[in-house]
Amino acid sequence: MSKHFSFSVKIPVRITDLNYGGHVGNDTILSILHEARMQYLVHYGFTEMNFAGVGMIMSDVTIEFRNEIFYGDIIKASVTASDFSKVSFNIYYNLEKETKQGQITPVAYAKTGMVCFDYEKKKITAIPDDAKTRLLKS
Repeated sequence: MSKHFSFSVKIPVRITDLNYGGHVGNDTILSILHEARMQYLVHYGFTEMNFAGVGMIMSDVTIEFRNEIFYGDIIKASVTASDFSKVSFNIYYNLEKETKQGQITPVAYAKTGMVCFDYEKKKITAIPDDAKTRLLKS
């Protein structure tokens, strides 16, 4: 993945994140993406329900799994937004962990498609210029 990531956050793996295989499952990876996205948006002054006056809906997700994650691992989630259209854009994620030997190991690459939505009118709406400008400046 050759994106320039404008934001990163560290997310610890909790014991409740493990599945019956003893590692983090795909459902938890999606939760980690959600947490990283929320922290990314808050960093720029937004939430999913107030993205410069409109809401957002996740329209799709793609995850490419690279390595297992275990209890006690700290995930570095790097995040950026691009591919803006009139009503939607993509958020890209690069998840990595640091091994006990200090090596950085890729965990997953992901993309979520986000669509701007007016919850009051129950319809898709344009991306607010302020939101697009702030995310693109990063």
